[in-house]
Amino acid sequence: MTKTPAPANTAEDTLPGFFFALSAYGLWGLLPLYMKALASVPASEVVVHRVLWSLPVALLVLAATGRGADLMRALKSPRMILMAMLTALLISTNWGIYVWAIGAGHALDTALGYYINPLFSIFLGAVLLREKLMALQWAAIGLAGGAVLILTVVAGQVPVVAISLTLTFGFYAFFKKSLPIGPNQGFTLEVLILMPFAIAYYIYLVRQGESHFMAGDAGITALLLGCGPVTAIPLMLYANGAKRLRLTTIAIMQYIAPSMIFLTAVLLFGEPFGTARAVAFPMIWAALVLYSWSLFRQSKRPGR
Repeated sequence: MTKTPAPANTAEDTLPGFFFALSAYGLWGLLPLYMKALASVPASEVVVHRVLWSLPVALLVLAATGRGADLMRALKSPRMILMAMLTALLISTNWGIYVWAIGAGHALDTALGYYINPLFSIFLGAVLLREKLMALQWAAIGLAGGAVLILTVVAGQVPVVAISLTLTFGFYAFFKKSLPIGPNQGFTLEVLILMPFAIAYYIYLVRQGESHFMAGDAGITALLLGCGPVTAIPLMLYANGAKRLRLTTIAIMQYIAPSMIFLTAVLLFGEPFGTARAVAFPMIWAALVLYSWSLFRQSKRPGR
């Protein structure tokens, strides 16, 4: 799952930052292969295990970085907990849609959703934050909107998966900016909030005899256990990479993951690439070129 670029804390790119971000996007790009192997498990159960096994990883990272005190302060702030509840709801919904889409043969739609996501984020900035956009950025948003319209008209159906992923992750990133806590601590707080619901649903599955965890298939059990690391590690790698790279660099690198998902869907999963997609995807790619060029021009302005 690809992240919307966060403002970098440095005016220059660093080699560690590049490798942090490259590792994160590479892992996100390979995630469909992992989730495809879990296609026999309902998406809701996979999300439960993403939550259950992410928490130990997140807590280990906080302990190693000495950020545990930040989390404890956050847990004492009702306002911060309410904000984290909203972001936790959005990210868990996004996970559920993504897992279901991969298993149901809609990987191309997930790639489309994450291609559109940065354009939706700048649209949110213009509408909700009254940020002034360049003409190139409006043109990019228009192209993306046109691509969605073509998919709807030519294919005869709204690209629900792509739009749902764009909306959930776009609003997640938007509200996440208002969460006054570091990214690793924020992720841990979100997982802690989701934990009681995950445990309750897991107990329900066990009592109903519907749990796939430790149900005889050692491979599925191992994959469910691995849901924690494959969820938490890329997010934390990204957080550290974004701090050490310029905005323009991280913005362009974010296309690595959906491009890998696109190739995986077409070449490995054999998903059909019909006329509508053959028109819409080039429009999205053109929109991303305009978007990236506008960011590059902004970064070259004096005082940026």
